[in-house]
Amino acid sequence: VQLQASGGGLVQAGGSLRLSCAASGFTFDDYTIGWFRQAPGKEREFVAGISRRGGNTDYAGSVKGRFTISRDNAKNTVGLQMNSLKPEDTAVYYCAAGSGSIFSVAITRGSYDYWGQGTQVTVSS
Repeated sequence: VQLQASGGGLVQAGGSLRLSCAASGFTFDDYTIGWFRQAPGKEREFVAGISRRGGNTDYAGSVKGRFTISRDNAKNTVGLQMNSLKPEDTAVYYCAAGSGSIFSVAITRGSYDYWGQGTQVTVSS
């Protein structure tokens, strides 16, 4: 099982980045995919998630309206489009796969079975 996150980098406040998560080694469309982030000295927190078929999404309040999650089950990939970035979005971003509910999106870390290695996002002011 592998989840490979990419697309991080350094961007100025107000800018955009698109993260990608490429999955392999499991039946991709049997899993909810979530993005989490962890800033230095803070707990890892839920950012966004998308259900197995992509019909349901959920976002943390701090990113709602700025971030958009999407998935392509034919390519086993999930994207996270991040717009209007703020310095407080600076963190390591992780993608994760969870085998729970078919339709809903889990927002807790314990609901996810597999984790990628993370990609650094730094937003300068």
